[in-house]
Amino acid sequence: MSDVIKLISPVDGSVFAERPVASAAEIDQAVAEARAAQAAWAATPLSERCSAVLAAVAALEAMNDEIVPELAWQMGRPVRYGGEKGGTRERTDYMVKIAEESLRARHHTDRPGFTRYVRPEPLGIVMVIAPWNYPFMTAINTIVPALIAGNVVILKHAAQTLLVGERLDKAFKAAGLPKGVFRNIVLNHGQTEALLGSGRIDHINFTGSVAGGRAIEKAAAGTFATLGLELGGKDPAYVREDADVAFAVENLADGAFYNSGQCCCGIERVYVHEKHYDAVVEGLAAAASAYTLGNPLDEATTLGPMAQARFAAHVREQTAEALRKGARALVDRARFPQDKEGTPYLMPQVLVDVDHQMSVMREESFGPVVGVMKVRSDEEAIALMNDSPYGLTASIWTADEEAAIAIGDRVETGTIFMNRCDYLDPALVWTGVKDTGKGAALSEIGYLSLTRPKSFHLRARS
Repeated sequence: MSDVIKLISPVDGSVFAERPVASAAEIDQAVAEARAAQAAWAATPLSERCSAVLAAVAALEAMNDEIVPELAWQMGRPVRYGGEKGGTRERTDYMVKIAEESLRARHHTDRPGFTRYVRPEPLGIVMVIAPWNYPFMTAINTIVPALIAGNVVILKHAAQTLLVGERLDKAFKAAGLPKGVFRNIVLNHGQTEALLGSGRIDHINFTGSVAGGRAIEKAAAGTFATLGLELGGKDPAYVREDADVAFAVENLADGAFYNSGQCCCGIERVYVHEKHYDAVVEGLAAAASAYTLGNPLDEATTLGPMAQARFAAHVREQTAEALRKGARALVDRARFPQDKEGTPYLMPQVLVDVDHQMSVMREESFGPVVGVMKVRSDEEAIALMNDSPYGLTASIWTADEEAAIAIGDRVETGTIFMNRCDYLDPALVWTGVKDTGKGAALSEIGYLSLTRPKSFHLRARS
């Protein structure tokens, strides 16, 4: 069992930060303080809870000039993209906006002489196990509505983004949250599993791999803690015969390669009507070739390293397997001399002549590679989109909204996009099917996931 968590920077392989894991006494103290604080926090007026959350986000925004280069050092995103301030603000503002309506009691007035209503109650202690790829926004998805709903939060952030947990802790302290309402804690895997299995956590939210989700579910078995699990993805896109090809290519390239492909709902496979196939693959290859791979601290860099060398190695092996099985790579490796074996610096790639016997078309890549297949009909595209163990999002590129809805009705996924991809709308629930996991984040449904219903059945006696 490691006593220290080390953050190895993908920029140069150096140890960018290291922190000791919490002691058993510190873990017990964190849970005890959270439990002691929860009732008073839940009794705090909703308007004050909302104001505290808004103040914390404002405190984060004030740190943004420091946060942006920190993110580059921690997980490789180029500084030119400016961090996650916009998405964090958008999601927080929306959840504050709908809080009163989402958390109000639902009254039933059809029986005179009775007062009958259902009121959402906070679950208690919510533990957020956050990932490194969008380390602020993914954490905020649960932290903000959990706190607004009257829960207290313990955050365990990914080792790759240790400093994000500290930034969030600092922001909530600056907002004046009472002791125990929000706590960042450094744990290793064994400590995390032990805490989840202790029965002291009421709700667990985890974003990460399918294997990680299974470990979380196993650790919490028998505790009856509720779970929110956003796990793997292999998100498809379908370019129909009536699509605006130039618009589709521009957006699909961004959806496939932004953040070095390390996006939960990034585009990993594209199915194109035969009419547009040549134009789409040429456009995607040209877009990929135009990226500048390099040090994310350089303003000229548009594609940084992947977060870890082993992640890049996984994508390289998927690509190599596809090539061995007959696929062709359209992007010239000579264009990217920074791409070196054994490093996290990985070029973007477009693969054609692919099929579903290749892992790059069925298993999660989570890197800057996309496979493109030709189809002849909606039916063929639907069958291929559904031929996956995952289901987070799917995008349809078309001028026909009715067709998009009809196709979307048959695609096994959590979100259907038309003429858009790789975006999370806080007004729409974020959820998935199959191995992508279970649970719901954001929107009014996200509040339901972080509360329990309590019924009041009151009879008047005259």
